[in-house]
Amino acid sequence: MGTPNSGEPMKLKWMLLGLLAVAMGAHAQDSQSKEEQAARAIVAGFQWRDGAVAVDEAKARFNLGENFRYLGAADARKVLEQLWGNPPDDSVLGMVVPKGRGVLDDTGWAVVVTYSDEGYVSDEDAAKIDYTEMLKDMQDEDKEVNEARKEAGYGSLELVGWAEPPHYDAASKKLYWAKELKSEGSEHNTVNYDIRVLGRRGYLSLNAVARMQELPEVKAGMQQLLPMVEFDPGARYADYDKGTDKVAAYGLAALIGGGIAAKAGLFAKIGALLLGLKKLLVPLVLLVGAMFKPLINVFRRKKDGDVAA
Repeated sequence: MGTPNSGEPMKLKWMLLGLLAVAMGAHAQDSQSKEEQAARAIVAGFQWRDGAVAVDEAKARFNLGENFRYLGAADARKVLEQLWGNPPDDSVLGMVVPKGRGVLDDTGWAVVVTYSDEGYVSDEDAAKIDYTEMLKDMQDEDKEVNEARKEAGYGSLELVGWAEPPHYDAASKKLYWAKELKSEGSEHNTVNYDIRVLGRRGYLSLNAVARMQELPEVKAGMQQLLPMVEFDPGARYADYDKGTDKVAAYGLAALIGGGIAAKAGLFAKIGALLLGLKKLLVPLVLLVGAMFKPLINVFRRKKDGDVAA
C-alpha cells in the first residue's frame, strides 16, 4: 500500500492561496476603477468660477488672475470630504485651485478658504515675536500632543521646522508662513502653507497642503495669490471701530503657534493637525483598508484577545 503524499495538501493550499490573491487583486482593481469613475463624476459636476469672486460670508473677495480658479463651499466640501476623506466641516467657504492642477492629481494642491469672526486681532505684538523660539515651543508641545494622538489611535505627527518662516506685512495686514510636517509611517513629508488676512471683525484663512517636494510650486503660487484677496470696504482692518467692535483674545503669535486650538482643548488641536494631512487620505487608501479589515480583525483577535469592532 502506498504512503500518502503529505505534499499534496500543502500544494493545494498554496494553489488556493494563489487563486485567492489573484481574485482579491482583480476585485481591488475593479473597485479602484469604480472609485475613480465615481470621483471623476463628482469633479465633472463642479461649478468653477474665475476672475472676481465674492466670499459673502466673510465680506471679502478674490480677484483671481489667469492661473487660478475657484470652487464654492458645496463643491469645496465635496473635494475635502468625498474625494480626500476628511470629516464634514461646515466652516469651509471655498477652495482656490491652480489651473492645470486637478483635485485628483497625485501632485495637485489646493487652497482651503475659511473665516473666523472671533474679533479684531491686534498686531501690536508683530515686531516682538521671536519665531525661532516659537518653533522650539511648538516642537516641545508636539510631545504632549503626540502622546494623546497615540492614545486616540493615531500615529505621531512631528513638526520638523519652518518650510517658510513667518512674515507679517503690516501695510496689507497679511501674515503667511509654512510648516514641514512628518507623519508616522509616511515616506513623504507634508507642507502646510498658511495665509491669514486680518479684517475688522476677524480674519480670513487660506491653507494649502502638499508634499514637501511641491514646496517651490506651492510657495510661488501662494505668493501670487497673496495680493488677490481683500476684505470689502467697511470690513477691512482699517475700518475697526474701537468703541463698538469686538477684540479677539489673542494676537498674531496665536495665529501661528496654535494658541487658538490649544484654548479649545488638546484634542481640538489634534483634529486640526489631522486636517493638515487631508491629501494623504485618498479614496484608494480607504478602499484598501475596507477590503482588509476582516483579515486585520482576525489577526487582532488572535494576538490580543480583543473583539474587533
